Amino acid sequence: MNLRLISKSLGALLAIVAVCMLPSLIMSMVYSDGCAPAFTLTIVILTAVSLIMNSIKPKSTEIYPRDGFAIVGFGWILSAVFGALPFLISGVIPSVTDALFESVSGFTTTGASILAEVESLPRSIIFWRSFTNWMGGVGVLALMMAILPSVKANSIHIMQAEAPGPYVDKFTPRISWVARILYVIYVGITFSEVIFLLLGGVPLYDAVVFSMSTTSTGGFSSRDLSVGAYNSAYIEIVITVFMLLCGINLSLYQMILRGKIKAALKDSEARFFLSVFVCATVFITINLVARNNTAFPEAIRHAAFQVSTLITSTGFSSMDFNMWPEFSKTILIMVMFMGGCTGSTAGGIKCMRILLIFKILRNELAKILHPNAVHVTRLNGKPVEESVLTGILSFVILYMLVLAASMVVISLDGFSLTTSFTAVLATVSNMGPGLDMVGPMGNYSGFSDLSKIVLTVCMLLGRLEIYPIILLCAPSFWKQSNK
Repeated sequence: MNLRLISKSLGALLAIVAVCMLPSLIMSMVYSDGCAPAFTLTIVILTAVSLIMNSIKPKSTEIYPRDGFAIVGFGWILSAVFGALPFLISGVIPSVTDALFESVSGFTTTGASILAEVESLPRSIIFWRSFTNWMGGVGVLALMMAILPSVKANSIHIMQAEAPGPYVDKFTPRISWVARILYVIYVGITFSEVIFLLLGGVPLYDAVVFSMSTTSTGGFSSRDLSVGAYNSAYIEIVITVFMLLCGINLSLYQMILRGKIKAALKDSEARFFLSVFVCATVFITINLVARNNTAFPEAIRHAAFQVSTLITSTGFSSMDFNMWPEFSKTILIMVMFMGGCTGSTAGGIKCMRILLIFKILRNELAKILHPNAVHVTRLNGKPVEESVLTGILSFVILYMLVLAASMVVISLDGFSLTTSFTAVLATVSNMGPGLDMVGPMGNYSGFSDLSKIVLTVCMLLGRLEIYPIILLCAPSFWKQSNK
């Protein structure tokens, strides 16, 4: 393992985190909210550590797969640790466990919070929370590859370790170029939403905060009632549309820019994602009208918003869906499991995995009826390799094991099964809100420090899709040679 290169790469990453903290520092100065010293000290610490790590000269610039996993795993951990310092130094969140929980929740775009209310917080801290969402959306390592000219094509191993989904489409060997294009699209979507929200009467500060959290599907808000604070159908529709746009594989937008519009529109995963959204919205709307006597326009408005915010793992709320009928809440839990598309900023198991599992089951049934026939699993008309299918099944099993193990620890706090289960599901799937105590009007402050640590690990496991974090804990990962 190339430890010198790993150290140098992590140093470059911390330098980027320091630069990304400057807008919050400037905002603190503009609003005179008293947090400028906290951001200044954190930037100084980040710069010093970065310079020390960057001074290490690697003998080789070749990045092997294990190097990529190590850079990603440690990169996210270090970003979250240093990202928690402004919370601690400013005294806004005095507990180390709580500050780390909030920071990890931001960078992993989970949106779970230990804060009972946010509107009284310093504006620079609110902005930093959402900016960590925005940084973590496409990925802090992808940001590094996008802006550093020294990153070479063999950094595909970094992209593979960080990008969510079964595999990374190699639409070009120039990974740095890919990262730049993705960030151009990402920034473009963010600014577009800001404009639409401004047209709806949202103040500029709130528009920026909500747009960063929407585009990253992170869910941190500047309002205690989240989107529901505005009680505006227009604002909810705008955010719903942008959440769905960011729940779709970002590479499809690159295909559209390259003129491959038909191929993008025929993408099986995107169609499946949107079909599930429509079906879930229809079922919940009918249930709300029939069981809660909700007016149809209001029912479909809130159903569409809540389905989109949970299927994309954003975590905003327009109302307290804890009060909805059990059927509606069950559907919401199901879409929380599924999540968005691969290559998007959304969490969850991912639509591609769910779609391929359905195809595997269909082929297994077909084998029973026609044992001598050859059954090939296809996606977008192309055969899927058996290694990919095996990897998907292995991931889903590992995902369930993480859920079960975490549930056992969380249950020690003695909260209801609904609270414990949805808290773990919401953090592993990077959703944010769950049901009962951790519902849209609740928070995670009531859990013990042990449970918060477990949920913090769950957020990292969910964002990096389990393997990079687990590999760091495996002794063989450090002993095996690159050969």
